[in-house]
Formats: sequence, structure tokens, C-alpha cells
Amino acid sequence: MSSSVEPLLPVPVLFDALQFCMSKDLHVLRNRLHSLKKLPDAKREAMQLKIQRDLQQSQELRTLRQNKVPRLTYPLDLPVVAKREDIKAAIAANQVVIIAGETGSGKTTQIPKICLELGRGVSGFIGHTQPRRLAARSVAQRLADELQTELGQQVGYKVRFGDHTQPHTHVKLMTDGILLAEIQQDRFLNQYDTLIIDEAHERSLNIDFLLGYLKQLLPRRPDLKVIITSATIDPQRFSAHFNQAPVIEVSGRTYPVEVRYRSPLDNDDKDRDQLQAIFDAVDELYREPPGDILIFLNGEREIRDTADALEKLKLPHTEVLPLFARLSAAEQNRIFQSHAGRRIILSTNVAETSLTVPGIRYVIDPGTARLSRYSYRSKVQQLPIEAISQASANQRKGRCGRVAAGICIRLYSEEDFLGRPEFTDPEILRTNLASVILQMLALGLGDIQKFPFLQKPDPRFINDGIKLLDELGALQAERKDALQLTSLGKQLSRLPIDPRLARMVLAASSQNCVSELLVITAALSIQDPRERPLEKQQKADELHSRFADPDSDFASWLKLWDYLQAQQEQLSNNQFRRLCKQEMLNYLRVREWQDLFGQLSQVADEMQLPLNTQTADYQRIHSAILTGLLGQIGTKDVDADYLGPRQSRFYVFPGSGLFKKKPKWVMAAELVETSRLYARTLARIEPEWVEPVAQHLVNRSYAEPHWEKKRGAVIAYEQVSLYGLILVGKRPVLYSKIDEALCHQLFIREALVGGELGLNESFLQHNARLIEHVSELEDKSRRRDILVDEETLASLYAEKIPAYANNRIDFTKWWRAQQKLDPQFLNFDPDKLKRHGAAHITDDMYPEFWRQGNLTLPLEYHFSPGAPDDGVSLIVPVALLNQVVDEGFDWLIPGLRHELLVALIKSLPKAIRRNFVPAPNYADALLQAIKPEDGGLISTISNRLKRMSGMTIPEESWDLTSIDAHLKFNFKVVDDKQNVLKQGRSLALLKQQMQGKVQETLSQVAEQGIEQERITDWTFGDLPKAYIKVQSGYEIKAFPALIDQKDSVAIRLLDSPEQARATSQAGLRRLLLLNLPSPIKYLQDSLPNKAKLGLYFNPFGKVLELIDDCISAAIDSLIASQPWPETPDDYKSLREHVRAELGDTVVTIALKVEQILTIGHEISKKLRGRLDFALAYANADIKAQLDSLLFKGFVTGHGAAKLDDLKRYLSALQKRLEKLPADPQRDRLQMLEYQKAFDAYQQLLGKFSGKPLPTEVVAIRWMLEELKVSLFAQQLGTPYPISSKRIVQAVQELK
Repeated sequence: MSSSVEPLLPVPVLFDALQFCMSKDLHVLRNRLHSLKKLPDAKREAMQLKIQRDLQQSQELRTLRQNKVPRLTYPLDLPVVAKREDIKAAIAANQVVIIAGETGSGKTTQIPKICLELGRGVSGFIGHTQPRRLAARSVAQRLADELQTELGQQVGYKVRFGDHTQPHTHVKLMTDGILLAEIQQDRFLNQYDTLIIDEAHERSLNIDFLLGYLKQLLPRRPDLKVIITSATIDPQRFSAHFNQAPVIEVSGRTYPVEVRYRSPLDNDDKDRDQLQAIFDAVDELYREPPGDILIFLNGEREIRDTADALEKLKLPHTEVLPLFARLSAAEQNRIFQSHAGRRIILSTNVAETSLTVPGIRYVIDPGTARLSRYSYRSKVQQLPIEAISQASANQRKGRCGRVAAGICIRLYSEEDFLGRPEFTDPEILRTNLASVILQMLALGLGDIQKFPFLQKPDPRFINDGIKLLDELGALQAERKDALQLTSLGKQLSRLPIDPRLARMVLAASSQNCVSELLVITAALSIQDPRERPLEKQQKADELHSRFADPDSDFASWLKLWDYLQAQQEQLSNNQFRRLCKQEMLNYLRVREWQDLFGQLSQVADEMQLPLNTQTADYQRIHSAILTGLLGQIGTKDVDADYLGPRQSRFYVFPGSGLFKKKPKWVMAAELVETSRLYARTLARIEPEWVEPVAQHLVNRSYAEPHWEKKRGAVIAYEQVSLYGLILVGKRPVLYSKIDEALCHQLFIREALVGGELGLNESFLQHNARLIEHVSELEDKSRRRDILVDEETLASLYAEKIPAYANNRIDFTKWWRAQQKLDPQFLNFDPDKLKRHGAAHITDDMYPEFWRQGNLTLPLEYHFSPGAPDDGVSLIVPVALLNQVVDEGFDWLIPGLRHELLVALIKSLPKAIRRNFVPAPNYADALLQAIKPEDGGLISTISNRLKRMSGMTIPEESWDLTSIDAHLKFNFKVVDDKQNVLKQGRSLALLKQQMQGKVQETLSQVAEQGIEQERITDWTFGDLPKAYIKVQSGYEIKAFPALIDQKDSVAIRLLDSPEQARATSQAGLRRLLLLNLPSPIKYLQDSLPNKAKLGLYFNPFGKVLELIDDCISAAIDSLIASQPWPETPDDYKSLREHVRAELGDTVVTIALKVEQILTIGHEISKKLRGRLDFALAYANADIKAQLDSLLFKGFVTGHGAAKLDDLKRYLSALQKRLEKLPADPQRDRLQMLEYQKAFDAYQQLLGKFSGKPLPTEVVAIRWMLEELKVSLFAQQLGTPYPISSKRIVQAVQELK
């Protein structure tokens, strides 16, 4: 309409004209006309003119479409044509019509023509949906051929990313997915005036959703007609869904089919397997007239195995062909080619409804199929083998009645058939509903529970769909009643691919790898273009392995894509097509992949997701992929290849590049359960990649919260898991903000009470001193109920310190501010640290120091039963150990003395103890009557108890071993740094053990020059008896000694005067020997020959050694006759005295020694003779006594002064030997008397172990010899009265 002045039509006229415009423009134009009222006059006219022009354009298009309606003809041999008038009447009279007819009835191609005949398809498209793209294209082509028009003109089609329609197109074929996608832009489907939903019996997810949506839409679009076509499977369900819409049934062109049931259970061989049952059925059908056989099997493996087995049967004139979805197009086309002889086709359930196989007269139906079924428990899509429904069994039966009367052999019983469910579960009842829910939310269709589905889905499946959308971050976390999409969810709904794949694409934007992800997601959205023909499997595997990646099957897609792109640039179209065929690649799927990539790229551009120009690295790509597969990751497992989410276990699919080399962590694009749960299309991932993209899903748990002084905070070990898979096992994290209350508690208990704060704050020092003081009171009183417990200490801090100050940094900030207000705010109140008073713990009862002579040594208290220092310890510097005398320690300290006395009384044998009960009362009485100055504790209390009760308590009755360790003094020997070198309860034993250390310490503190080596004469000045040095407030005392070193003398500081004197005796002797001429020549000249001869009978080695022994003894006797030399003059005087007297003294000693050796020789001769067994004990004692008197070095050992006594002792031995045979019993009785004294002496020796024996102890040793003289040779006499009792008493006095 081109006119310079266009007349403006009135608004009512325009409203009336709306009925002649296109349906897609009707609502828009009506709304625009209504809005004219709101416009001011100035603008109204211009807008009205514009609306008028748009309306006229719409009317013109409608007129054009009306004129282009093609001429209609109908093939009369089709069953649907016979019902044409009924169908026309039903469509004209009803908004919804259901047409049920078998495949081959012609409903798919003839219904659109009937609609055109009714005038439909003029104001809008006749939309015609098919379940598959292939069907949409082929039906469009067939319909265009029948209408004698070019495809894309009056008849067009639209599949994903391919629109082959024109504005004047009448019939638009498309997939049901396309119609669903169009709803997002065209909510009311205004571009259509008629919709034909074909193959509705397949009940795919899309079909069920469409039927539900149309039920809601039809009341709002009364002009819209809906025709639902279906096989004869449950058409009444569709009718009921659309308010009892009419159903028109159209019979197919079929012949009668005989059904034969051949259940294995009816056979004699119960163990017959399915393969044998198929062989038997084939054999049976080969006896029937010629015709092809269709055998339904569960999957590719079964088809291959059965095909191999049938080939081995060598059936005459028979071709065996497989048929399944993954076959190449060329292999599928072989089924439709003409052939001679018979053909056996082995097919999955793809031949049940989707594909019509020509020439089939016979069907063998084992009664099972793999059915995709989602498990809401394991969250995976399973492909279990299930018994098919009655409807599926009938569909299979219907495959063989197309060309002639057929036979269907069912390998199960009729009872089994009748007991099966009537219909197969629709897809909506066995799949994840995430994509449906996402689209519904994007369309604003409200609550999925209230949506009018043909069959309500399981609420558990709905919940799983919601959980998957949650996993992808598509749903708002905080939702009250209705589900709402996040901005991410809205973006996901715009991408026309699976929500998981869409999530990957969106994540790719932030990872800068959009290009790679578009390639991968496009590949995952189509059927695999890599073909693997049965007869060329090895070659196909070799060709495809070029693109394999050991770490990622996703990367394999990228390698394949790059290869194809490079080849396509170099080759012509035909060359590229041939290349694909040669390299086992499906050309059509490759093109579909490329087209899909291109369309996704357009959508990405619209969504402002820029394509990257630089190649992204492995981690970026797979981190993006991971966002869509968070529920499909796994870690290596012992029970399967991988442990997956929610304790599932899965295996790597054998076709994966990761099948041989299995990494520790993987993600899988698909988990499918067949005989096992298999993961397909996998990639290696690292667990640390998962956590950042799964923040909204991971479960965090915390264990072992503890204070760390170094970090100054409470640290806990965090475990991060996703669906039960542990991503992070034990990661230390700051716990302060996670659990403030617990951190506050731990901070106070460990950092403040435990002293682990790491800051030197004055309040901590103050409080530590107070606590230490109370702890000392506890150690002294041996009770743990004075100091309050740690919880109370913690509460004293907790009531003052705020909860947020639970780490060093926050605490320091708070304390700096608080300290300015009150510096003593955190100081403890001393009274609050004690549970009760401790007035009885005084310094008198529990002294801090022990005083002995001029020594004042600290005491230490420790209350820890079982510990080595439990009780009271005397701290003794190692240098002073030699000065501490073992006196007074048995009395312990006043505070523990009563407990000690009670323990001692209780240690007595029962016969004695019962005289002193109750023990505490006697202990009270003893405390009043005794004091340390009275002497040893045991003897003092023995005497006191005797005075109380009149009972004598033998010393051995006191069982000191039963006394608790804390009731005995502990001695800690420490070095100058107060490190404990050794400790123990026996001072004597400690001195013995520490002797070397004490002497080493004394040498270290001594002034230079005190200790000397290689001395051969008295050139060292004075030699004092003691050396004293004051160090660290202590008076260290050592005792210089001359040490005999054979060829010289050394001066050493020793720790005891006795040891120093005994050692110096030998050292002084050596010094004199080195400085005096040898008296040996004088001795040889002066001794009579008899004496010389006697000396040669020395039983202890060479005679010269005996002479040296005599010389040493002589020098010792001469030294003893003079004052001990301390100065050079004293030594000079002694030396001259020894020089003058040595010769005669040696001669005198030698004569005595000759007599002693003679007697000893005679005794030895008698002991070597034949002995009576009755005298054995006495002889052994005599031999032992002889060995103790005569030994190598005995002259010096006993000393010259004892030689006369030695001769008498040996004479007494002779007398005893003489008397022994006459009266051995008397000898034995006398030995028993002697033994008492000997045993007492042996006990006494234990006290002086490792030390020189005091003179008093040596005297008792000679008293024992005098006792033997008195017992066995009384006529020889003793120098003093002697008896066993006297010796025992002497021993007691020394104890």
C-alpha cells in the first residue's frame, strides 16, 4: 500500500479487522490498540497509523498464505484416509482430538492434509512434532513430495539450530524439543493455529511436558487446535487428560499374527540358556514358509554373541545382520536393501516402534530389554535388563504382520505375559527431572507438584531434580515456598543443552576457556561421531587412538576437533566426506557437531560469553567441566575402580582412554549402570580443584581444636567432603570465627591458665607466682585440695575477657585498651585461689632449708606418688656431696614425722605391733618424748617404746622396705646449673655412684697448680690435710692426696679425708722408695740362710716381689712411727729417719715373714691330703681363713705390726687341724658361734661399700680372728677378752 496520504481508519474498524490477521500478531495488535487511549492526542494519531499499517501487513501475509495452500490428494490405500470425514468432523467440533493408529496407517502424513482441508494452517503454522530429528526431516520431505512442493516452502522443518521454514510455510515439522524451546519466546504459541503431537505413545519427557503445558494453555487459546496421534497404546489416558477428548481409532494394514509361547520352564532341560532357546526358535521358524526373522536382544554385546553363534550354525542361504543405534548409517541402511534368501536381523528395542524393518514375517521375543531408569538412591542413570510390558510385547508382535501372516515366538509363558504391567513406564517416571524443572521455572509455570502432567512424576525424582539444580547453583538458597532461579539459573535456562553442560559453559567464561567448552559440550550433546563397525573394530580403535589422551577423554574431543578443523580447511567437501568415512567417523554427526558448536557460539555471544583466542590449559578446562559434574567424581578404591559420591562404586568404561592408567581422582560425564556401574568420558582431576567450585555443596567438619602457641590461636583440623568423598583430609584452619565460644574456652585454658600465650604480660607473672605459692603449700602438705582446679582458674579469666578475644592478636588489642583503664584488671585475688586455709603449713613444720654443720642446703617438696622425687628432696651441689654427712635424715622434717612414726610402728611384725595400737596414738606420744638430738631414729624410738611397754624391739623387726618412699629423704645431686645429675634415697649409695663425678668437679674448681703429675720428690711445697674454696656462697672442701703411679707420684683432690689418707699412704711410700737406696743387698747380707731358703718358698710369685712387699711394709711401719709430713721439712726429717732404720726393719720383718710362710706351707700341705667328707665343711673354712691371711701383698696389706698376731692366728689354725679329726661335732658347734659374729660383721661392711674402712671396723675384723683363737686354740691366748657377743655389740655400736 503505497499512497502519499493514507486514510486513518477508526479504532473500532481496526478492532474488527483483527480477525483477519495472523494469529501470531493478534494479541500484540490488540494490546497496542487498547494502549492508544492512554496516549495524548498529539502522539495518538501517529501511533494509530503505525498500528494500522502493521495490521494491514499481517492481513496481506494471511491472504498470501491462503492463496498458496497446495492442492490436496489422498492415497486411498491408507487406512486413515477411510476415516477422513470422521477425523475432519472431530477436529472441527473439538479443540483436542486423539487419533490412535498403528504404524503404517498413514496418520503421520495425512493428518496435516486433513487440517489444511479444514482451513487450518492459514492464520498460523500447523505445528507437527516428531520425537527425533531424523523423523522430522524425513516426514517433512515425504509430505512435501505428496503435496508436490519444494521442501522449505509450504512444508518446512525446524530442528535444533536448523530452521528450514518461510513466512508462507503452512506445515512446520519439528522435534518436540524445538516446540518446548519456542515456548520461552512465544508463551502462548501464537504462531500456531494447529498442533499435531505425533508418536505421543512414546511418552518421552518432552512429550509429557508438552501435553501438560498444552492442558494449561488451551483455555487461553480457544482458537488453537491440538491433534494427538498415537499407536494403539493406552489412547484413553490421553483422552482423560484432555477432559474426555474424542478418540478415533484407525486400523493398520496388518495380517494375522500367531503367538507361540516357548518358556524355558516348559522344556525338559531347565538349565537351557537364552541362546539355546533362540536357536530352537530359529529352527522352528525355518520349518515355516520363507520369510525374514527379527530377534529382539538387550544390547550390542548380546547381538554380537548371538550373531557369532548363528554364523557358526551355517544356516543355508541366510544373512545375519545387527541393528542398534550406534551402528553407522551405512550399516543401518543394509537392512532396507533388497536381498536373496533369508535374513535374520538381531535388534535392540530400536525396532520396536522407531524403525520399520521391511520383509519381516517372524519375530522372536525373549521378553526383556534394557530400559533407562534413574535411581534416586544412587543418583545415576541405570540401564537394567527388565521384563518388557504387555504393550511393548504387542508392539514387537506387530512387527511381523506387515507383509503376510506372521508368527511371534515369545520365549516366556503366557502366564508370565499376563502378569506383566500393561504399559511401559513413561520417561517422566524414570529419569532425572532437572531440565524440566529448570524450563518450568524459567517459564514461570509455578509449582511442579501442581503442574498437570499426564502422569505425576515420583516426588523423589522431583526432589532429585531440584538437588541437581541446587548442585549447579541454579536455585536460590533461601527460598520460602516457591522455587526461584538465581541469575546463574536464568542463564542456564537460556542455553539449549543439558543443565550440567550449560553450567560448564558458564563456568568457562571465568576460566577463559569458552571455546574449548563449547566444543566439548557440543560433543557431549550429540551421538558419538566415532564409529566402530563390527567387522572393523580393531582398525577403528587404532584410528581413534590417535586422539586419545591418557588423562582426559574430554581432551580427546578437543584433539579430534582440532584435527577435523585442520582437515576441513585443506580438503574439499567431498574429500572431507571421504576422509571421515575412511577414518571411521560419521560425516553427518561431525556436521551436526560443527553446527551445534556454531549455534552455541551464537548463544554465547548473545549472552556476552567471549570466546578465548589463546588455548586454555588443562586445569582451566577441566575446572570448568567440573562445575557440571560435581556429583560424578570419584577417588581410587579397593573394592572397585573408584569410590564415588554417596558411597557408590564405579568402574572405568573399557572404551575410555583412562581404562589402563587410572589416576587417583576422576570425574565422569556419565555414570550408567548395566552389569556394573560404569563411568563414561572421564578425566583426571585434583581434589583441590573441587572445593573452590563446590563451596555451596561441601560439608566441612572440624576435629581436634587445640591451641597453638606459635600461631597464637586455636587451630582445628578441617575435613572437607563432597557427597561423602573426602577432598581435604586434615587441613589446619583458624577456628576462632567458626566456634567463638569453644575458642574462648580453649584460649583461656591453654594460653592463659596453661601459660602458652607467648606474651610476657605482668598479670601472667603475678598470677603464676600466686599459683606457685599455693602449689608449694600442696606439695608440702601432700594434698591436692588447696589450689582451686583449672576450671575455676579459667572462670576467673572468662568472666572478665570477652568472647571475641580468643586469640593472641584480638586479645592483645583488647588488653591494651583495658590495661589503660585498670592495669590490675586480670590479677587474681589470692583468696580465690584457695579452696580452704593452709595456716598449719608453717616454716617450722615444712622448712625451706636443711642445716648441717656449716652447710645450709635447700629443700624441695613434691607431691607425686610414684615419682622418683616424691616427698622431700635435699638439693646437694655435686661439689658439696662429700661434705654431707648421713646424719639426721632418718628423722625427716617435722611436718611428716608423725606420718613416719605411724608407718614405722605399722611395719613391725604383728606379734610386736599389737602392743602399740592404735599406732597414731603411740606416734603422738613418741613425738612428745623424742627429738633428733637423741641419736638415730630407730634406736631412739625402740628405746622409748621399750620404756612405754617394757618390750625390747630387735633392730631387724623394723621393716624399712615397707615404708612409703615419700617418708624417706630424697637426695638430688645437681651441677652448677641446677641440672639433676642423680637422685636417690640412699646418701651413701649416691656418694659411691657419684665419686668420680665429685672428684672431677673438685678438680675443676681447684686453683691451678694444686693438682700435679710426675712428681719424684717433695717439690710441691706444703701438703695440707684439706683444701677449702668458697664458690656460689658454698664452702667447697677437698682433700689433697698423694697418688702412687709406680714410677712417680701425683697430687689429686679427693672427696673424703679417709680416702685421701689411705691413698696418700701408698703415695708417700712411693715417694720415699724413689728417693732411698734399696735395702735388698743389706737384707741378703743380714738374713741367715735358713730364712733366705724360707723366703724362696713364697707361694705368691717371685721372691723379689715378696721382698718388695716386706720393704713396703717396713716403710709403712716407719712412717707410722713418725708424724704425718705436711711440709718439705717434715718430709725430709721422715726420709732421713726411714733411711736410717729401713735396713734393720726390713730384716726383722723378713724373719717374721719366713716363719709365717713356713706355718702356712705346712697347713697347705695338710689340706692337700685325702680328706674325710665329714671334715669337708671345716676344711673349707680353714682354707678360706688361710687365704684371707696369706695372699700376694699380705705383708703390706696387714702391716708389720700385725705379723706376730698373724703367726699366732696360723698357729691356732694348726691346732684346729690337729683337733678336728677327733671331734668334728665340737668344731661345728664352735663354727656356729663364730658365724653369728661373722654375719653381723658382714652386714656392717655393706655400710662402707666403696670406701676405706674406718679403724674401728678394721678392729672388728681382727676381733673375729681373735675369736677363732679363743674357740679353737685357747691355750695360745688373746690380748683381750673376746666372745661372739662382744663382737655383735661392737658392730651395733658402729651402726
